[in-house]
Amino acid sequence: MSLAIDGPLFKALLRRHAAAVVVVTAAGDPPAGFTATSFTSVSLDPPLVSFCLADAASAARAVARAGTVAVHVLHQDQEKVARTFATSGIDRFATHGDWVPGPDGVPLLDGVLARIVCRVAQRVQAGDHTIVLATPIAGALHDDPGATPLLYHAGEYGQLT
Repeated sequence: MSLAIDGPLFKALLRRHAAAVVVVTAAGDPPAGFTATSFTSVSLDPPLVSFCLADAASAARAVARAGTVAVHVLHQDQEKVARTFATSGIDRFATHGDWVPGPDGVPLLDGVLARIVCRVAQRVQAGDHTIVLATPIAGALHDDPGATPLLYHAGEYGQLT
């Protein structure tokens, strides 16, 4: 049986989808970053990735101006990092603390499962969000190849078992 899609049903449907958790960062004064589950690969040739950001998000202006962003795939023990970058009204970088400036000043978080530095290729307005398409230009992997990603499902953080 199918039901007409309204706001609550739409949220309930999407909560059934498990996703890896990333933090996207952009340079600025102050630097910006946010937690996302919308990160995905788009194309292998040419290499492209994407993520979405709410237009009302505190990081939206910095990301809209950024030519370079970094996507940090969080590992299973980084729920605190995910929660920090999902919290409004705080200095996320002072709270997190473990980062260094990268290309074009983009903040690079330490200890993540994987990091992809990207040049923004295109921004597409979609409803109340912006879809950012970006070209990977550099990457780094966590030292432990057995580490697993932090997941988000049904409004909860979790991990592979």
